Amino acid sequence: MFEKGRRRRAARRVQPGDGRPLQRFRWWHLPGRALFHLPLTQDDGRRTMYAIDVRHWQNQSSGNVKAHLYLDGRLHAESRIPAGFPVPGGTIEVAMSGFGIKRCHYVTAQGVEQQLAPHPASAEGRRARLDRDHPALSHWIGLCSLILLLIGAGLLVLQIAEPLSRIPPIASRLGNFESPVRLPLWLNITLGAGAALGSMERALRLRYNWLLDGAAN
Repeated sequence: MFEKGRRRRAARRVQPGDGRPLQRFRWWHLPGRALFHLPLTQDDGRRTMYAIDVRHWQNQSSGNVKAHLYLDGRLHAESRIPAGFPVPGGTIEVAMSGFGIKRCHYVTAQGVEQQLAPHPASAEGRRARLDRDHPALSHWIGLCSLILLLIGAGLLVLQIAEPLSRIPPIASRLGNFESPVRLPLWLNITLGAGAALGSMERALRLRYNWLLDGAAN
């Protein structure tokens, strides 16, 4: 029920496009643009290409970040994120975290999900190529990202637990909690930056966990 309601709200945000052509991906777009593609067959059997274009540099806190849906190179529709674009056979869903794209999937009417293919020149596409060409290196980079996030999440839990334990009703029941970890400021900052880098790396692979990546946000 919740999922259906979320998709209905996303569908209401979709606006028609103006038909302008899809801008070519340039190297200077790397820090702030994500571009994904999905080939689909129309009801009449015609093969078409859909593209999702998202500009990262827009202000996410304002809620005005938009995903643009292109059909055969022309702007077909646009929507604020999180977006849900109806396409033949299902919906293209797009969502972002504070570190990049966390979801860009084609979801069929039967619930089958398929991640869209990133443009080879984009940051997501380059990360996918590293995974394909150097799987061992890619695995270790992903593992390091996960470790950094686990450390960051653990420290955050300890930092939250200590002041919460001093609230009188909690203290009377459970007692005061003293964090066993006391880190110097420079190390706290370093670990926080490492957790942010870990989430950025995971965003390039469209990996997101509300607890790990949300804590680093």
